[in-house]
Amino acid sequence: MTDGKKMKLAVLTSGGDSAGMNAVVRAVVKTAILKGCETWIVREGYEGLVRGNSEGHRHTYSLEKGASSPRLKEHQEDFVHNLRYGDGELLKDGTGDHPGGRTLRGRYIVRVGWDDVRGWFAEGGTLIGTARSTAFRTWEGRLTAAHNMIKEGIDALVVCGGDGSLTGADVFRAEWPKLVAELRQQGKITEDQAVKHAHLKIVGLVGSIDNDMSMTDMTIGAPTALHRICEAIDNINSTAFSHSRAFVLEVMGRHCGWLALMAGVSCGADFIFIPESPPDADRWEDEMCQMIQKHRDVGKRKTIVIVAEGAIDSKLQPIRAEFVKNVLSERLGLDTRVTTLGHTQRGGKPCAMDRILPTLQGVEAVEALLESTPDTPSYMIGVRENKITRVPLMDAVKMTREVAQAISEKDFPKAMSLRDPEFCESLEGFYATAVLETEPKLPHHLRMRVAIMHVGAPAGGMNAATRAAVRYCIRQGHKPFAIHNGFVGLLDDNVHQLSWLGVDNWMTRGGSELGTNRKLPDIDLGAVAAKFQQYNFHAFIMIGGFEAFTSLLLLEQGRKHYPAFNIPMVHLPATISNNVPLTEFSLGSDTSLNALVDACDAIKQSASASRNRVFVVETQGGKCGYIATMGALATGACIVYTPERGIDLDMLRNDVKYLKRRYALDAKGKSEGRLVLRNEVSSNVYTTDVITKMFKEEGGSLFDSRSASLGHTLQGGIPSPMDRARAVRLSLKCMAFIERHHQELLKQQARSKQAPPESAAIITIQGTAVQWVPVQDMVEHADMKNRRGKHAWWDGMRDLVEALVARPQILAKGNKNREGVEAEAL
Repeated sequence: MTDGKKMKLAVLTSGGDSAGMNAVVRAVVKTAILKGCETWIVREGYEGLVRGNSEGHRHTYSLEKGASSPRLKEHQEDFVHNLRYGDGELLKDGTGDHPGGRTLRGRYIVRVGWDDVRGWFAEGGTLIGTARSTAFRTWEGRLTAAHNMIKEGIDALVVCGGDGSLTGADVFRAEWPKLVAELRQQGKITEDQAVKHAHLKIVGLVGSIDNDMSMTDMTIGAPTALHRICEAIDNINSTAFSHSRAFVLEVMGRHCGWLALMAGVSCGADFIFIPESPPDADRWEDEMCQMIQKHRDVGKRKTIVIVAEGAIDSKLQPIRAEFVKNVLSERLGLDTRVTTLGHTQRGGKPCAMDRILPTLQGVEAVEALLESTPDTPSYMIGVRENKITRVPLMDAVKMTREVAQAISEKDFPKAMSLRDPEFCESLEGFYATAVLETEPKLPHHLRMRVAIMHVGAPAGGMNAATRAAVRYCIRQGHKPFAIHNGFVGLLDDNVHQLSWLGVDNWMTRGGSELGTNRKLPDIDLGAVAAKFQQYNFHAFIMIGGFEAFTSLLLLEQGRKHYPAFNIPMVHLPATISNNVPLTEFSLGSDTSLNALVDACDAIKQSASASRNRVFVVETQGGKCGYIATMGALATGACIVYTPERGIDLDMLRNDVKYLKRRYALDAKGKSEGRLVLRNEVSSNVYTTDVITKMFKEEGGSLFDSRSASLGHTLQGGIPSPMDRARAVRLSLKCMAFIERHHQELLKQQARSKQAPPESAAIITIQGTAVQWVPVQDMVEHADMKNRRGKHAWWDGMRDLVEALVARPQILAKGNKNREGVEAEAL
């Protein structure tokens, strides 16, 4: 707030609802309060701005009974002053318009405090409502909206919605000076109000299940919608297999095929229809039938075809699910059913990613507003791979609309080019794994014998990555070999060739179909080399965690002694611990976070039913605190313990103080259950049991304590769609890598080939890019003793976890009160 005055900020949700919108509202409200702002929510989107607060319902700025402090007037900026205003429960319970008792009738711009948004981010949809507003589309409607905002003193607005909602926000901001001038001319506002509200600050966040906004990798709600689709397809798979049926599924996506594409990749569909890459109008029926018939000829019992609701052919004629069903029934004689998922895709509680990303984006939105000036553009908060970004809002909207325009003009290559690179790669990946070629693509001398092994603990996505590699191998003409049970299995000759159909159902299988353990090749490096030579492997893919990285290092170092290791060798990180150095994501970590979120939601429900119970939840993760930290962010835990920071007595003393003061601030009889997440090896002394007993003893009459150990449940069951899709994308990049290096080795004239160091590498996600890191270069970034990277991108998230439960403010408040009492005593 560069001008020195307190910013009054409102947040609204507009357009179609999406999971994660409540997480945005929660994060915006809490961050704004921490930054010294007043916070408001607008009910029913832009329509709520137009309706405003009727006379007699103007906000009185009174705190709910039980939230006030004896010294409130002396500490107006105190955290407690913004604790709660009493309307949060009405919004969460849906009783805002109930005629009896406290009501929100006649109030659409509502002041909210810290506890008013408590627990919101576990709820689907949007608790503050959304509505299409025809009034806001008119000048008169926007004039009324501006007047209602000025009456409440609001000068900043966060809008979460689709491209139409964000365009409306930008128009509102551009017209704001004229709106203020007209309101002043009509005498509806004073000169002082006109000066104070000369500039409107606006920031947009994209809430859309279609993931149809350009200049961001992911929109809020899209990951959860993909979860719903994949859950439905996973369930349909069993009945389709049982009856050897074909199913045609229609999913949402009017101008964007992201949901259809990613569901096709994640569920192993046979054919997809998306608007950005339509099939030839005259040939698509033949092409689809030929492709599916090939699948049936090799023995596949089920057929899944996914149709985006906006699917068209190259002549822009709509492709309907019912028509596709008729084609399959009449031309192939398949028993075919149609399933339209409809609004089930919007529903349900948010997945882990739709809690974490909206939270981070909400925090960034407030920062953007605080830094906003009349000269800066309205920003849209987005994400690129793993980085929260700001881009000019109208640039993103313009590019988004260019996609629809390109499609309408039949310029499909342009439409694809306007999507992010991952979209294009995923489409190529779908065809690479779904098409069964009659003839291999590569000539005989370029074909390889590729060994695939799982190393370390099982993780979701291992089997999906293996399936993608096998399908690609067969397409190119390579021979894929599975090595079962790691290096021990190799020494026992537990090796066999994989087939196209044999891996068909692996996409949805958790754990490791190949079998895995933590044994390294140094159990007998010479014998391992002999087996490589015996089976004449030309390339080696390891899918696993830190042990796979260590194994690759040993094999690369062994090249000087064993020529059999002079082949391309890659490591694809897959571990729930996410402890492989440099890479920001490992396969299995998203599945694990979702398993943790599901478990903690159930635990928190139990804790809240008891009103005053603290659950100490123990997580896996080895000596890496990723799962505990990101899990705390995704579940709203108030304390997190990790091996990186350890546990000491001072920390525990402050934790007890925090819990006591936090429970003392709760409204009487309305305390919530709270979570404490502890990584399994955070401390050898302060175990989960010790901490639980300590909290129970110190809690006294304020709170009770229990513990829960999630253990191996965190390895998850069915892998999450994001882990499956990422597995396919990275696995195919691994195959391209080993093909490239194999061809380079073939160019060497010497009989004994010498593989360069860079041919033994780990595929990593760093910032906004996928990068290859030679295993020798990885060593300097690794903490080999603790089996993790030296620097973790998520380490600062612990501070955010503490900020979102107001730990610094609550502890500081207690210290300030104690100092005041001591001063009075003196």
